[in-house]
Amino acid sequence: MGTQAPSNYDDSKIDTRTEEEKAIDAWLPITSSRNAKWWYSAFHNVTAMVGAGVLSLPYAMSELGWGPGVTVMIVSWIITLYTLWQMVEMHEMIPGKRFDRYHELGQHAFGEKLGLWIVVPQQLIVEVGVDIVYMVTGGKSLQKVHQLVCKPQEDGCANIKLSYFIMIFASVHFVLSHLPNFNSISGVSLAAAVMSLSYSTIAWGASVKKGVQPNVDYGYKAHSTAGTVFDFLSGLGEVAFAYAGHNVVLEIQATIPSTPDKPSKVPMWRGVVVAYIVVALCYFPVAFIGYWMFGNAVDDNILMSLNKPTWLIIMANMFVVVHVIGSYQIYAMPVFDMIETVLVKKLRFKPTWYLRFVTRNIYVAFTMFVGITFPFFGGLLGFFGGFAFAPTTYFLPCIMWLAIYKPRRWSLSWIANWVCIIFGVLLMILAPIGGLRSIIVQAKTYKFYN
Repeated sequence: MGTQAPSNYDDSKIDTRTEEEKAIDAWLPITSSRNAKWWYSAFHNVTAMVGAGVLSLPYAMSELGWGPGVTVMIVSWIITLYTLWQMVEMHEMIPGKRFDRYHELGQHAFGEKLGLWIVVPQQLIVEVGVDIVYMVTGGKSLQKVHQLVCKPQEDGCANIKLSYFIMIFASVHFVLSHLPNFNSISGVSLAAAVMSLSYSTIAWGASVKKGVQPNVDYGYKAHSTAGTVFDFLSGLGEVAFAYAGHNVVLEIQATIPSTPDKPSKVPMWRGVVVAYIVVALCYFPVAFIGYWMFGNAVDDNILMSLNKPTWLIIMANMFVVVHVIGSYQIYAMPVFDMIETVLVKKLRFKPTWYLRFVTRNIYVAFTMFVGITFPFFGGLLGFFGGFAFAPTTYFLPCIMWLAIYKPRRWSLSWIANWVCIIFGVLLMILAPIGGLRSIIVQAKTYKFYN
């Protein structure tokens, strides 16, 4: 797939850190444990990637249409697999050093200060944005379960607002967020990965059971050219949102041990391949079958379009809740690492449990508050997907690869990287436009009904 990067880092033999630096690294979430196996990579990557995005893919297809939708889905899968491979290779490109965090790789490629300014803001937007969207997703799924179990019209149950369900979902994270590192959340991540495959299967299976809807329409639902264009751009962002694992891949690889004979990239890549097979099994059936059955009438969350059999849809929504609990933690861990690194290394706070307790609770409370304030699921996907996911997932790895390895012009590697860059830049520019419009439309609808 291109130039091979050398990898001969030995965790046990090469260490120039001071005792204080060792103690801090042993406390920070990303570097505190390096005993993960290849299958940790598999389910961490599945948990990171397959989440809220898969449920919006039929809706994205309705905005893109059959031809463009299928093309964008398949091309995105190929490009993001390639750029993920690049990041796995670049993790240990320098003998004796591991780039354990995305921004460290960016600093190596672009310089100490410029690398931070390029990578950190985008990575934070992605990770914090995902956690906010998952707050909304978890709350919506819990609300759907409540509506199916206890129907206000039939059983006289109270019609509880979405805000309260988001609070219920957030309460779990006020506990789980205090698990110290990636390996400590491996059980949660494994459960989440299993749930993702389960609810994806239920989503397309229940759609097949329901069958093609009467008067199904595969045309664009907007009644104007401008509306169709904006919807199309929003659909691009929703697809970009679905391919998001790159933002935590280096942090996941950092948990795997590495020696000159057994570099971490070998088990990491094995796990990535398994994860991408699972991604294909989740994404393509849900996207194509969901759109086939409902056409442009599909909801922005496919499970919201399904009501029967009731027990199955309840189960699927609970699977979603379990999955986004794990996904939230996967994306929150690098944020915790950034916050704690600044507090301990820059501001010289002592690495104590109560520092971690306060900072992590504040972060969970912040994402909960923003989720309650802006619960516009589809619009958020389109905006974040284009604005931040496209750079960090589609083309930043390619730019770093070109800057570091400098492949010969017009070589296969050079051409492949520029194709990815052009595709990603177009996503970054175009998708947020549609996403912002979608947010405005859904905000007005939400205000009207609440």
